Amino acid sequence: MTEKKQKTKEEKSKIEKEIVEAQKTKGAKTPEVKKEIKKEETKSRHQDAIRKKKTEVVVKFSNLHISTKHSIAVSKFIKGKTIEGAITDLEKVVSMKKAVPMKGEIPHRKGMMSGRYPKKAAEHFIKILKSLSANANINGIENPIISEAISNFGQRPYGRFGSVRKKRTHVKLIAKEKK
Repeated sequence: MTEKKQKTKEEKSKIEKEIVEAQKTKGAKTPEVKKEIKKEETKSRHQDAIRKKKTEVVVKFSNLHISTKHSIAVSKFIKGKTIEGAITDLEKVVSMKKAVPMKGEIPHRKGMMSGRYPKKAAEHFIKILKSLSANANINGIENPIISEAISNFGQRPYGRFGSVRKKRTHVKLIAKEKK
């Protein structure tokens, strides 16, 4: 093992001598030029990282005071639509001209089998969709379509009385550019 170490040390010293001789023949300016080139390369890499375009936009709202059942139905209702189309449909829901389809023992509505008019959830979703469209405009996404609409149970607030159940819902919307 000692022989191998000596050989590697000798090889390193030979390489160092060759580098020193090359610098003497070329002059002292070459190391500075290399440093400048490296700086320019790092700047261009950083600029490329900034210019990368986002493909999707995400909006998350937590602990909204709306029914989870209604928010799940509204999420299914708006999924796959454009943001503007979803906002107009939800405005019709608020004015009770269009019903949101729901499952369960719910009576028939005009134009569908069973549905309801969840006004409060629709109003909250309109605010969320406006925020999503603003994010899409900032990130330069044209014709965004809602690809994911997720509603989950939120945190249950601690109340004075145990039998009082308060509603909380987490909502997450993801929009992608139309292909």
